[in-house]
Amino acid sequence: MRFPSLRLAQLFELLQNETLPQDELARRLSVSTRTVRTDITALNDLLAGHGAQFILNRGAGYQLKIDDEARYQALQQQPSRQLRIPRTSPERVHYLVVRFLTSAFSLKLEDLAEEWFVSRATLQSDMAEVREWLNRYNLTIETRPRHGMKLFGSETAVRACLTDLLWQLTQEDSDNPLLTEEVLNAGVPEQLAAELHECFTRCRIRLTDEGEQFIRLYCAVAVRRISEGYPLAEFTADDVDEGVREAARQITALLQKLAEKPLSGAEEQWLQVHIAARQVQEVAPSAIGPDDDEALVNYILRYINTHYNYNLLTDTQLHADLLTHIKTMITRVRYQINIPNPLLSNIKQHYPMAYDMTLAAVSSWGKYTPYVISENEIGFLVLHIGVGLERHYNIGYQRHPRALLVCDTGNSTVRMIQAMLLRKYPQIEVTGIISLRDYEQLASIEADFVISTARVTEKEKPVVTMAPFPTEYQLEQLGKLVLVDRTRPYMLAKYFDESHFMVVDEAMTQQQLFSTLCGQLEREGYVGADFYPSVVEREAIVSTMLGEGIALPHSLGLMANKTVVYTVLAPQGIGWGEETAYVIFLLAISKSEYEEAMAIYDLFVTFLRERAMTRLRDCTAFGNFKAVAMECLSRF
Repeated sequence: MRFPSLRLAQLFELLQNETLPQDELARRLSVSTRTVRTDITALNDLLAGHGAQFILNRGAGYQLKIDDEARYQALQQQPSRQLRIPRTSPERVHYLVVRFLTSAFSLKLEDLAEEWFVSRATLQSDMAEVREWLNRYNLTIETRPRHGMKLFGSETAVRACLTDLLWQLTQEDSDNPLLTEEVLNAGVPEQLAAELHECFTRCRIRLTDEGEQFIRLYCAVAVRRISEGYPLAEFTADDVDEGVREAARQITALLQKLAEKPLSGAEEQWLQVHIAARQVQEVAPSAIGPDDDEALVNYILRYINTHYNYNLLTDTQLHADLLTHIKTMITRVRYQINIPNPLLSNIKQHYPMAYDMTLAAVSSWGKYTPYVISENEIGFLVLHIGVGLERHYNIGYQRHPRALLVCDTGNSTVRMIQAMLLRKYPQIEVTGIISLRDYEQLASIEADFVISTARVTEKEKPVVTMAPFPTEYQLEQLGKLVLVDRTRPYMLAKYFDESHFMVVDEAMTQQQLFSTLCGQLEREGYVGADFYPSVVEREAIVSTMLGEGIALPHSLGLMANKTVVYTVLAPQGIGWGEETAYVIFLLAISKSEYEEAMAIYDLFVTFLRERAMTRLRDCTAFGNFKAVAMECLSRF
């Protein structure tokens, strides 16, 4: 039997084998005798169909009276299902979302607080996140005095929200009780797992494992909703091929059997859309209709070429991959089907430039189409664009170590040493080969270090003394200099300077900050008049908050005349959409330095990984900031 609260389960266990008076039950359960009487009434309601009741014997207490031994024994033989109590705030949020989505009646926080052994204030605090979660699906909670809170919204939204939540829980913990006991009808997921796969095989429909698992979850949710009397409203699907129609027809028959209720035509039509939206396409690019998908692929690639200087228009593999993905994506965005992207936050943090390029292109396209492409979908596109960039460009820009070779021996010895260096450390760039006399006359050294065949004096740069046939020890000493990361420190020194550093101690809005910084950069000739409106437009599309209080505002495209990073530290914080930014880097990147642009982004990803926001925020001068930044970069 499933008890609605842990206390009822405890009360049932206490009275199984002994007769206990009200006072003793109240003491053991830490409640009043009135609560005991209320709970006994609730227990009797639950037991009404199982041939047993609890009765009060004057002078003895409550005892179990069995009226139908067969029915009660059948109850006893059923596997016990203990009520799971959510202990942490994320667990309570998940349970609350499920309760609102599946309850036919209004809910009271007081009742849930008593059931989960927490205060009402605790649940009230959790409700802010619950409302935010539901708002993503246009679902609202209305409160009526003395009645409680009830969820309102379309049935498609309820199912979408419930399926997405279960999908997320599946990725985190497949044994979560919400999956195994609370939400889905018993035995339904197991039946669907076997029969859906056979159905897709018969109909020659290819799905990824994740796609098939998602449809299975949706079908299990649909079975519960239909069995409880919540069918879909009228709906019609367009442009669905015959294989998908046949699969939806067979699955609808299966769901009808599991739900034990007839299914409407809308259910079958909506199922067609779900299958089509997750189908793995195997069509040639020439067979894909040019109306939406071909146009979108070409637009994205042309936009990236025009605004970011990366020419991917001739990459036939990328073109085909994007077409294949976008064909099913168009189906999803047309019917507002949201596929969760569990890698989205990782994609935004680890591939920030590829993400920005794709976001800018898709947002620009959005001005000419009624479709709204979600961040999740953009994240999938970023992976394709990122692979294309890696095939053609050095987007992972690295500054190779530069060495000055000082050698007074013959030309053949120099060539031998040079060949040995390149064989052992191919990343070394030998910037010059000079004699000992010429070296002594140099005022400064531009290279990162010096390799010499004889002892020489250091001139603010490290010197490695090496024999024509170097020992292992000498090669190890050289390796310590070669393998140092010079890319990020080089980018920090090149693009960050004191004249573009500001500490904001007074209150300032995001718009005031943009206006101030862009105005200064325009006066100095770094950017044109079109830079400020583009920064504002980019921020309006999706927040440029990288995370941990670090924001990266920038323009749509590489619009700067010369690359520079404007650093702003705001100890009091600046409102950044729904979050607060404390460390802001305004990026102005020119097309001429697009090869290095990825490495600039990599600096900020390093700050994020190092959790350096607090230390950077508390810096009072550019020197302090640079020291903290160098410390973070040297550790990574």
